[in-house]
Amino acid sequence: MTTIDQVTWLDLPVQGPFDLTASARFLEGFAPAARADAAAHHGELRLAFPVTPSWRPVGVLVRQSIPGGPVHVAVRGAPSDVDHAVAEVSRILSLDVDGSGFPEVGARDPVVGELQRRYPGLRPVAFHSPYEAACFAIIGHRIRMTQAASIKRQLSVQLGESVDVHGVTLPTFPPPAVLRAQPRVPMVSELKSNRLKAIAEAAEAGHLNAANLRSVPIADALARLKELPGIGDFSAELILLRGAAHPDGFPESETRLHEEMRRHYPATTKSELREIAEVWRPYRTWVSLLLRVSREEASAAANR
Repeated sequence: MTTIDQVTWLDLPVQGPFDLTASARFLEGFAPAARADAAAHHGELRLAFPVTPSWRPVGVLVRQSIPGGPVHVAVRGAPSDVDHAVAEVSRILSLDVDGSGFPEVGARDPVVGELQRRYPGLRPVAFHSPYEAACFAIIGHRIRMTQAASIKRQLSVQLGESVDVHGVTLPTFPPPAVLRAQPRVPMVSELKSNRLKAIAEAAEAGHLNAANLRSVPIADALARLKELPGIGDFSAELILLRGAAHPDGFPESETRLHEEMRRHYPATTKSELREIAEVWRPYRTWVSLLLRVSREEASAAANR
């Protein structure tokens, strides 16, 4: 376990509706986002991850006393990593996006408005990095999402470093150098191991930088990502929208989202769905999340 004595408290700017408790519930209960480093109690969220560009482990405690209120973060890490960690947390919680215009999308689209009332203050919660999202995509090929989440947790425990985050010990996902150094990455096939190490090399080379991926047109970013071994259409969208946390992308390959949209809108073809999503700009990713959460809740209720 890494013991870091330096703790820095900072305020995290918030523009628009945001509820930390909703984010915590999402992390704890939504299978595709399942991760071992989320723990929420009484308006607090604990996170631990290797921060770029140093890839050293950091622990972060996030607090929000009341929904919509100010957000405070305590970063436990090397002083030179603090600003980078705060930026990562801002991206992870989608607080690096001005959400003040999001209610207007609900005013334009009654379906979205109803979802916003059901899930007030919920914003997308991203992977700790596009690198981690890419690794999750590789791990998850041809296995269930819950299996992939379990393997990712075990890799964090076996190969990552643990950090004490205000009394809770949390593992961090192994940084690129650690994955790359493995003769074979545990718990995955040889093919997946080789692909994970290629992802690690790409991350070290800067090809999975979140800001860079969000700075270019979506089609260009997806094309770049699909040059990585094992990354196809679905995985590239996962990395960009759920890793880099691009706020305004329509998931072309997410069939479950499309099925949920067809439950709410008189549309059948993907082009019709795409046209409906145009009304959601510049928050297409955010609305897509609300629809997926609604679908997951309905599915869970049906299986009780």
